[in-house]
Amino acid sequence: MLDLHRLRVLRAVVASGSVNAAAANLGYTPSAISQQMAALQRETGLTLLARSGRGIEPTAAGLALARQVDGVLARLGEVEAFVGDLRDGRTGALSIAYFASVGAAWMPAVARALLDEFPQLRLTLELHDDLVGDAGKRVDLQIVVARRDFAGTREARAHHLVDDPYLVVVPNGHRLAGAASVGLAELSAEDWVDNDFARGWCRRNLLEACQAAGFDPRFRVEAHDYPTALAFVDAGIGITVLPALAAVRLPEGVTAVPVTSPTPLRSIFALVQTSVASAAPAQRALEILRSISATNLQMEFVDSAPAPVADSNSEYPSPTETAG
Repeated sequence: MLDLHRLRVLRAVVASGSVNAAAANLGYTPSAISQQMAALQRETGLTLLARSGRGIEPTAAGLALARQVDGVLARLGEVEAFVGDLRDGRTGALSIAYFASVGAAWMPAVARALLDEFPQLRLTLELHDDLVGDAGKRVDLQIVVARRDFAGTREARAHHLVDDPYLVVVPNGHRLAGAASVGLAELSAEDWVDNDFARGWCRRNLLEACQAAGFDPRFRVEAHDYPTALAFVDAGIGITVLPALAAVRLPEGVTAVPVTSPTPLRSIFALVQTSVASAAPAQRALEILRSISATNLQMEFVDSAPAPVADSNSEYPSPTETAG
């Protein structure tokens, strides 16, 4: 079995760039570092370091092994934290992943409520770009966007939270600023600000709605997120269409108007791992999310008359793409 301490030293050498720098960072002598590396090379049967000029640099095998060590040590850190929870009698740990537009709208209140009720809970919040989490890295609860009939995965159950309608955001002086609602086709001649740089499911959902209304948006500006897009709208550069959750905090110079005929819609779920579903913190987190999602979304933006795009015959993607 490989010696874990020597693997840590290898990672330090690779990260530091030299044996001398690693020795200084770890508080060892260069000779001690060299001895550890020589022993690790004997254990692995690999040449991990090679001379380069007056110094020593990692070989391709050394770099590859160091990358593997990163994952091992990260997992070991999680195990050590878990052992600490058990030893110190803490309630336990809960990891929650979320996407950007629910971050400011929901997550501070979720975190505050959980920590008030479970003061010893080791709570971890992560921003995930992909809808089902990073491959090989599982979180206990993840907030995801998926098709309306999404039931979950083999390891996790999906709990529906809310259907989030889209709005058009326009400058206050715009011709539509005072409207009660606007048909999507009325936006066909406008200059649009794109708000989904990742080209994910939420954007495709919007484009399908526009196509159903008989046009393709004329994007004038490409923005990497909702706040940036809203700033362009505030500056009078164009209009942007985004989910209501992304419009809960608008700049003073813009107005949000519900979109109809059709209304683009995205469904939001809490995906809870079955292994933690019965734990009190996970159950309480789900209760809090249900409560917040029911009250935080701007209900006046929901248009009940037209059938949403989610009911169309277009094929829904599996929840593996970017949400904003």
